[in-house]
Amino acid sequence: MSAPPNEFYSEERWQNWLDRITDEDLDPEDEDSARLLLNLQDDAAIAVAKVVSAHDDGEIDADTAMDEIEEIREIVLSEVEFDDEEKELLVDDVQTSLVCVFYAAEEYVANGATDDAEIEQYVRAAADAEAEEDIDAALGYLVQAGTMIIDGEELDFSIAEDLEYGLVSTWVNGLDSLQSAMSDPEVVEEEDEA
Repeated sequence: MSAPPNEFYSEERWQNWLDRITDEDLDPEDEDSARLLLNLQDDAAIAVAKVVSAHDDGEIDADTAMDEIEEIREIVLSEVEFDDEEKELLVDDVQTSLVCVFYAAEEYVANGATDDAEIEQYVRAAADAEAEEDIDAALGYLVQAGTMIIDGEELDFSIAEDLEYGLVSTWVNGLDSLQSAMSDPEVVEEEDEA
């Protein structure tokens, strides 16, 4: 059952994730830490996927969908502060990866999915644009790829292995969460406190 409008995501939900990160000793090399960060990212992507699906199913109109996506973006991209600088950097990485997800969802609601090229071509074009230091173009290409993912196209994420570490690889990581969310939009359960 889909969430009624205004219940796709909440500040409280985001804060619960941040509280868990505050309580954990995060080590990006540790599997549990990596899973926590991925769950944080996937949870936000799932909320976006649910908004887009609600729009596709006619449950909400385009204006409402745009408002919901903007609300989720404002919650998730708000500045976070931890006593631990490394935690701030790790959460910032998650936030950066989701930027492309939000733009792709907005583009999809406004204009639908693109079909001008193959999805992998957009990713390669984004990597080329980043190499030329044209970050806006790089983001634009990945937003188009994101609209295709929302529309049901599959991106083979092994392509990410060839990417240099940078904004494009981080945004592609976000698209991976979006693809998972579109195929299985189940809420990532916050583990019960022991």
